[in-house]
Amino acid sequence: MALSVAPVESMASLNSDLSYDILRRLDGPTLASAACACASFCSISKEEKLWENVCSSMWPSTSREDVKSLISYIGGFRKFYADCFPLIVNKEVTEYQWNDHLEYPEEWTEAEYYGDVDEFESVAPSDFVSIVDIRYKDKTVCSKVLWGIPNVNEFNGWFYNCPFRIDLLTYAARDDDNEGEVLLSVSDGLPPILSMEKERKDGKLWMELRDGLRLSWIVVNKKVKQTANLASWSPLGGQRHWPTDKDFVTRFGSVLSAKGILPCQVVECILIMKFRVIHTEGEGVQTTLKLTELSMQLKDMEGAHVNGRSSLLILKKALSCHRSKNHSEALESCHLYSKAQSELKEEKMRNESRLDRLCILSGIAAFLTFWYYFLKGKGVVRGPQRGLINESTFIDQSHVSLSPSLVVDCLSVSGIPELTGKDGRSVKGTIEVESESQKLYDSAWMAMER
Repeated sequence: MALSVAPVESMASLNSDLSYDILRRLDGPTLASAACACASFCSISKEEKLWENVCSSMWPSTSREDVKSLISYIGGFRKFYADCFPLIVNKEVTEYQWNDHLEYPEEWTEAEYYGDVDEFESVAPSDFVSIVDIRYKDKTVCSKVLWGIPNVNEFNGWFYNCPFRIDLLTYAARDDDNEGEVLLSVSDGLPPILSMEKERKDGKLWMELRDGLRLSWIVVNKKVKQTANLASWSPLGGQRHWPTDKDFVTRFGSVLSAKGILPCQVVECILIMKFRVIHTEGEGVQTTLKLTELSMQLKDMEGAHVNGRSSLLILKKALSCHRSKNHSEALESCHLYSKAQSELKEEKMRNESRLDRLCILSGIAAFLTFWYYFLKGKGVVRGPQRGLINESTFIDQSHVSLSPSLVVDCLSVSGIPELTGKDGRSVKGTIEVESESQKLYDSAWMAMER
């Protein structure tokens, strides 16, 4: 017997509870798309509980009660997701030339180096909160929350003039229940390795780790109620860390605008995650990695660290910059920055190479000049017939007849018999031209010409 199903004429005919049950099973992007399908879904999708479930699923740190209170204070979970799911995109990486900026900080004005002083007074380290989650193959392995920026006790303390850096694992977050070690093992999806020697050859563990890791580092400014995700979600690069080869370093980050803050206009937010191999299968236990570093730092195009004062202004500016839901655009923005940075380094190396060659040529010229005048002071001079004068002093600008065919330049010498010059004037001097001296002079002059 065939069953007949009554057609649904419109989405409005669906029960609201059924619609809610459908929507709560969706992830963030799908829920946002469903909200555009009909008025009923649009109305139900505004429920904060739906977005709270989405946020806690994607960022487990948001399940903490203190973080929930913070999110409710800055505008709710729906706004939080809309701000943090898109990644920062900065394609305004201008043609960065070596002479486009002042090279040394001492040549900058105070406004250029420290930014707007009035604006800085409105930014405090205690305004920022870091919400960090690490995933490996869609499984959460670490969730931490850091309130404020540690080790900042006074307005003009060392933090503001020293390189900006946050080591998340060094400082205990407030009321953090996960203060233990962060470990990854075969049970989490890691491939087993028998020894580090084998891993160095095939690199299987490193490739699995690089492809499976995901990082989210959300920064919240409580004062202005703005948030942004500073991570690139997937790694931008990585390497085995010298010298032990047991450390695997992965790099995440984003490109942030520094217009009006630093002369370089753009900086890179670098997020470093480091895992160390502590056990292998050859030791009788399963392969295990330990998280040893999770840090944030800001660097300019030349690789110089940004100080704490400027970093606070850049972080505040980043919370209102352009973003994209297409994560590939964020990765492209980072790769564009890396390319411009490489071109700058190459140009800098070429300029330094030119300067080195100029210094070498100047040194050679100075060396030859020194020996030329040194030999000249010893009495070696070149005349029209390459004749040698057998005295250490010469007769200046006078032509004397030594023989019917030989004419040489001489310096005036006193106290010796007179000679008759070519113009008939008497010149004092005794000059001998010896064949052996002539040969010695020729050899010395040829060596100088080489």
